[in-house]
Amino acid sequence: MAKKVVATLKTPGGKDWAKVIRAVKSEKTGAYTFKEEMVLVDKVQEYLATGNK
Repeated sequence: MAKKVVATLKTPGGKDWAKVIRAVKSEKTGAYTFKEEMVLVDKVQEYLATGNK
């Protein structure tokens, strides 16, 4: 998967994106999992503030 992200970032406009990794707690087990998403650099703070799950 890392190669795919790196290849995407090398395209024109690819530097406008940031990979956001968020720890999400499961309601059933209480264990944490990690959710990875590509978000526009301008929207990172907004994305983290909303608490998207």
